[in-house]
Order: sequence, then structure tokens, then C-alpha cells
Amino acid sequence: MESAIDRTNMSSGLTADELMALYRVDEDDLQRIREHGRIIEPRLGELIEEFYAWLRRQPEYTRFFSDPDKEAAVRKLQQDFWRLFFEAKVDDDYIRGRRSVGEAHARIGLSLQSYFAAVNHFLMMINDTYYDGSQSGDEHGATVNSVTKMVHLDTSLAVESFSVAMNRQLTEQSRAMMEMSTPVTALWNEILMLPVVGIIDSRRAQDVMTAMLSRIAETRSTVIILDISGVAVVDTAVANHLIKITKATSLMGCECIISGVSPAIAQTMVELGIDVGNVKTTATLQDALTQAFRQTGIVLSGQ
Repeated sequence: MESAIDRTNMSSGLTADELMALYRVDEDDLQRIREHGRIIEPRLGELIEEFYAWLRRQPEYTRFFSDPDKEAAVRKLQQDFWRLFFEAKVDDDYIRGRRSVGEAHARIGLSLQSYFAAVNHFLMMINDTYYDGSQSGDEHGATVNSVTKMVHLDTSLAVESFSVAMNRQLTEQSRAMMEMSTPVTALWNEILMLPVVGIIDSRRAQDVMTAMLSRIAETRSTVIILDISGVAVVDTAVANHLIKITKATSLMGCECIISGVSPAIAQTMVELGIDVGNVKTTATLQDALTQAFRQTGIVLSGQ
């Protein structure tokens, strides 16, 4: 049986009618939900009070509801949420509102596990604890099925928007981390430098190349120093990445000097039979700077 999470990827961008068809929610289901709402809504305040008594026992409660005003505001939103649920008027405005729930949870950092636990607890209270026993067994079974289908639809929309919001945050964090890990610095007119520390894999090599080429285009620099003194390991793959980077910068009219080539790195590259071609390398950053100054015609006072 498909869960709400399994269906999440299927629900993106669908209209209200399409979502109802996907979750097999029909007019009979909506009518049962409205009738059930007439039983539940008069006790909705009491139900939410009991829900928060349960919530206070959960590990994340203090983190999110230490402020009484914040809890009161969330309670009001929750009442509005369930009143709309029991109105069972599923249109595009309703769908947008349900998606906004996931976005709000992503903003505050609520885990999906906690969200699912809360939805499950509320669902049990609606279908069992606060049910008044006024329907026959078959009627109540059909009502529970209708309510559950609608809760699954709502949950899938919240999870979908939660995932989109979290992925957006991760993308922004990844971009920030990339910028921090590839700090191309202007050392002098026409001279750039990028120190690389740690491990170079295919993804990072692409990030390094992108950062370097963008900065070259921006500054119209003619020399860039790629300092690898902080690189942990240089093997065939890393060497090939470095060669590709130097070729790419060359195509933009900027010569790349690789500094920080230690004796161990030099020996490794020779043993691996790596052909560095016309790549310019130096043992130290100072040597690379001297070479860059000479190439750009810069003469420092006192020299």
C-alpha cells in the first residue's frame, strides 16, 4: 500500500480535482467528512487542549513552544486548519493552504517524524476519542476511511512543500559552502589566487573551475595562482582535474600557476606517469607570486 511519502512526488503541481482523483476522494467522502465535522467541531477546542497536553510530553515541545504567545498563535492556526478540513471544500485555495503548512514546518525546523506523529495522534482523537458513537458500525467505518484519505492528501501536500523548502535551504547552504571553500582572491591587478585545502573530487574540481572562470571573467585577470599546499592527496584523478582547470583558464586568456607542489606530490606524479604538459608549477606560493609579478610586469618597490 502506498504511503503519503510514496505519493509525494506524484502530487507536485496537480490541481485540486487531480489530487482528489489521485487519493480517491469523491463527493461521498467529502459529505461524510462534513457530517463528522458536525460531531467534532463543537469539541474542537477541547480536542486541541488534549492534543497539547500530549504534545508537552514530546521531546521537541520546549524547542518550538517555549513562548506562550507562539503556542497560542499556533493553536489558533490549528483550529482554522481543522475547521477548513471539516468544511471539505477542496479547491485550489485549499491546496495552497495545505502546502503552506509544510513550508512553515520547514522554516521552524520541525522534523517530519514529529509531524507524522502529531498528525497520527490527532487523527486517532478525531476518529476514536472524540467520536460520539452516533453512527452504525458500517457508517463509522466509511467515515473513518474518508477522513483518513483526506488526511493522507493533506499530509502529502505538507510533505511535498516541506521537501521543496528543505532542498532549497540545502542548495543555498551548499552554494554558501562552495563559495567558502573556493575563495578566489584578487592579490594584485590582474593576479588572482585560490588556495585549495582538503580533498579534490570531481564535484569539488568542477566548483573550483567554475569559481575561477567566473572570477577571471569578472576581473579580466591574466594570472591565477592555484595553491594546493593544503591538498591531502594528489593521485591520477586529482592531477587530471588540475590539468583540466589550467586548460580552461588558458582558454580565457589567463595563465594558471599551480603552487605548493611538495616533493611528495612531485614524486607521486612522476611515479604515476602523469603528463603535466605545459602546466606551470612552483614549490611555494612565494615562487608563484614572483613568477606572476614578472609575467604581469609588476615591480615592487625595493626590488
